[in-house]
Amino acid sequence: MLFLIAIIVAVVSFFAYKSMRKYGKYQEARFSLVGIGIGAIVALLQLFTVVPAGTVGVVDFLGMVSDNTLKAGINMVNPMARVINFSIKTQELKEMMNVPSKEGLSVQLEISLLYSLDPDNASKIYKTVGENYGEIILIPQFRSVVRGITAKYEAKALYTASREILAHEIQSELERLVGPRGITVESAPMRQIILPGGLTASIEEKLKAEQESQRMEFILKREEQEADRKRIEAKGIADFQDIVARGISQQLLQWKGIEATEKLANSPNSKVVIIGAGKDGLPIILGNQ
Repeated sequence: MLFLIAIIVAVVSFFAYKSMRKYGKYQEARFSLVGIGIGAIVALLQLFTVVPAGTVGVVDFLGMVSDNTLKAGINMVNPMARVINFSIKTQELKEMMNVPSKEGLSVQLEISLLYSLDPDNASKIYKTVGENYGEIILIPQFRSVVRGITAKYEAKALYTASREILAHEIQSELERLVGPRGITVESAPMRQIILPGGLTASIEEKLKAEQESQRMEFILKREEQEADRKRIEAKGIADFQDIVARGISQQLLQWKGIEATEKLANSPNSKVVIIGAGKDGLPIILGNQ
């Protein structure tokens, strides 16, 4: 529209300039030249458009939408066409909703959805859905998917570590539904879960009991391992004593005694020798110090 107005201004100013020149009105003709210049400059500027960073431009010329989108930066376009900018940045959708659990309980869930628009499908989105595609297809599908998936899980799963599995399932299912439309689902993190009154305490008590049971199992397992270690150690000592006992004989003891007596007898301090009693008694040599 601005392009047409600029052209009309330039044309009218041109004819006014000629008319004034014809009748010798040179002073007024100067103002016509200014009008021609302004109209021409404005019309020329309409040949270019600037697409902001993080967006793509969809060209709509009298209802005919181009399949090729404009990239960020300066682009030359048909001055009669309208350029609609679509953000391709990551966007966040926050939802606070009451969802059902497998037991039929109502759980208050605060969840976010991180998504972005596929730049190659911006023109398709514009032609089939429109600029407010988030409200038309994304939000309804998101709410439906979340309620459908939470209904398959118990409230305990929403409150414990299984929530990560649930969030991944929500992301996968939503991507299957809106991905072909040109919307990329990045993640669906759960921000907060509020269970019915009393249920949180009972779940925490149950989890505490399970953790205590696991701790006792660990203690019993450790005691069993310690008992096994002691049995192995005792068996090793018994085997050692048995081997040593079998290797010691009366003849070996007598021979060791003779060796000890001989060493004592060869000592320069040896002075007194006491003979042991009995047939197998060995002498004892005592020094004088």
